[in-house]
Amino acid sequence: MPKIFTTLDKIKPAYDVTYKVVLFICKLLLIADIIITTMSVIGRYVPFIPDPAWSEEVVLTCMSYMAVLSAALAIRRGAHIRMTAFDILADLAVCVLGIIMLVVGWNYATTLGGRGFYVSMPWLSRFWMYFPVPLAGVAMIIFEIEAIYNHIKSIFVKEEV
Repeated sequence: MPKIFTTLDKIKPAYDVTYKVVLFICKLLLIADIIITTMSVIGRYVPFIPDPAWSEEVVLTCMSYMAVLSAALAIRRGAHIRMTAFDILADLAVCVLGIIMLVVGWNYATTLGGRGFYVSMPWLSRFWMYFPVPLAGVAMIIFEIEAIYNHIKSIFVKEEV
């Protein structure tokens, strides 16, 4: 195996940690969604359980984070839709999409999101509603760099059976 691949393979634990952190965040968001939704629904029928006004907006925000972050997780697992004949080209295209999500998403989050507030929580900036897009862009870029590296490595290094 060429020395460059041996050296670059030492970065793999960083990708593993990134994947585990993003997966953990998605799990926490799912738990929060379930708890908030359950509390909100029960609160409509049981007088002593609160039905907070902010529940719908928080649940929708959590769902938007989960949607884009789980897409990044699918990239790492190779579970997204793609044509295997064009793996490197497809990965480059998805990496470009991640860069666009990062740049444009950050622009929206800091400009448009920075000007608005949640209706039920006027103290909370709408930045947090737009932030999942650049966050997922970063995760997609990280996982696509790993995928592109693995494709290039497979060209030069044949796996032993």
